[in-house]
Amino acid sequence: MALKYTRPRGTQDVLPGESGKWLALEEILRKTIALYGYREIRLPTFESTEVFARGVGDTTDIVGKEMYTFTDKGGRSVTLRPEGTSGTVRAVLEAGLLGSAPMPIKAYYLQSCFRYEKAQKGRLREFHQLGIECFGTNAPESDAEVIEAGAHILRAAGVKKVRLEINSIGCKSCRPHYHDALRQYFSGHKAELCETCLDRLARNPMRILDCKCESCQKVAAGAPVMLDFLCDECRAHFEAVKGRLDDAGLAYIVNPTIVRGLDYYSNTVFEFIHEGVGTQGTVCGGGRYNGLVEQFGGAATPGVGFGMGIERLLLAAEDEGVDFCPDEAPVLYAANIGGAGKGEAARITALLRQHGLYAEYDVVGRGLKAQMKYADKLGAKYTCVLGDDEVAAGKAVLKRMADGTQFEAALDETLIIKLKEEL
Repeated sequence: MALKYTRPRGTQDVLPGESGKWLALEEILRKTIALYGYREIRLPTFESTEVFARGVGDTTDIVGKEMYTFTDKGGRSVTLRPEGTSGTVRAVLEAGLLGSAPMPIKAYYLQSCFRYEKAQKGRLREFHQLGIECFGTNAPESDAEVIEAGAHILRAAGVKKVRLEINSIGCKSCRPHYHDALRQYFSGHKAELCETCLDRLARNPMRILDCKCESCQKVAAGAPVMLDFLCDECRAHFEAVKGRLDDAGLAYIVNPTIVRGLDYYSNTVFEFIHEGVGTQGTVCGGGRYNGLVEQFGGAATPGVGFGMGIERLLLAAEDEGVDFCPDEAPVLYAANIGGAGKGEAARITALLRQHGLYAEYDVVGRGLKAQMKYADKLGAKYTCVLGDDEVAAGKAVLKRMADGTQFEAALDETLIIKLKEEL
C-alpha cells in the first residue's frame, strides 16, 4: 500500500533510534557553552517579517528568496525564523536587558530554523542550530572568545578535521570605500554576472562575493579584498583578534573572501569548515554585528556571535567515526508468569524507575519465551522471571545477560542497591 503522506521536501524525521544521538550531542553543547557563561534564551518560532528584513538585510538571498513568509489571520506579515540573531536582539531590547543587566549579556539558543533552499546533503529547509550572542563589548578579546568557544564545542563533540578561516569586513566608515572599488571592478564584468548580482551591484556589491553562481564566482576571484581598505581602527582590531587567537593556540587561515551571508555583520567574520559534510562545508560561522542593535531602535551596542548547524555537526562527527549513541538498554527486564507475577513485575519496574533505573516489563501479553526474546532484543543487562513462587518468597533470581551469571535478590529497595553496585 502506497503511503498517503510523506514528509515535506527538505525536512527530516528524527526517529527513536536516532534521537539518542541528538540528545547526547545537545548535552555536550549545553555543558560546553555554559563554561563560557552563556545562558539559554528561547525565542518564538515566528516573528514579524520586519525583524528579519531589517536585521538580515533585504539584499541577502535569505530575505530575497528563502524566507517562509505568510500573512496571519490578523493581516500581519510574519516569518518563520531563518536565523537566531535578529530575534535575540529583538528579545533583549523588548525586555530592557541592555539597559539593566550587567554587561556583557551572553545568551545561547538551540532551535529550529527555516529557509526555502535547494535541499541537499548538509542543507535542509528546516534545520537546527546552536547560536550564541554576546552583547556589550567591542573588545577583540570577545571576538576571540566566541571563536574559541566554537572550537571548544567542536573538540568536545569529537570533530577534529576542521579548519578555521577568518576575515575582517570593516565598519561603516571604511566599507563604503570598498564598495566603490567593488562597483568599479564588477562594472567591467556585467556580462558575466547573474541577474541577481546585477541588482546587488548597485545595492550591496559585497553580496556578489557570496554568490553561488559559477560565473559570478569566477569574476569575484579577481575582485579587490576588504583587507586592503580597512581603516586604522578596524585593522588594529583585526590584528588584536589574531593575537588573541594565537594566545589561545588556535590555528587559523586569513581568507579575504569570507563575507558571510547576512548584512548585519561588521569587522570580524569567521567560519569553521569541514570537508566531510559535502559541498556545504561550513559547520559554524559568525562574527561581529556592531550596528544591529541600533537598527532595531536601541542604543549603540556592540555584538558578536555564531551559528552552528546541528545536522552538519552530526555529519562531520559521522565522517570522523564519532558515536554519540548513549547506552539506552534497560538495566532490568522483569519477565512474568500469571497474574501475581505481572502485578509484581509492574511494581518492581515502577520502583526501579523511581530510583532512576531504566526497567521494562511485558505490556503486550507475550508468553514467557517471547518475553525473553524481547529482553534480548532490547539488550537488557539483567533479566528475572516473576511468578507465584517469587512473589510469595519476595525474592527472584537475576541473570546477567552478558555472561549468564545468576544471583538471588530481594524484591525490595535492596534490589536498587544491588543493581547499582553491579553496574
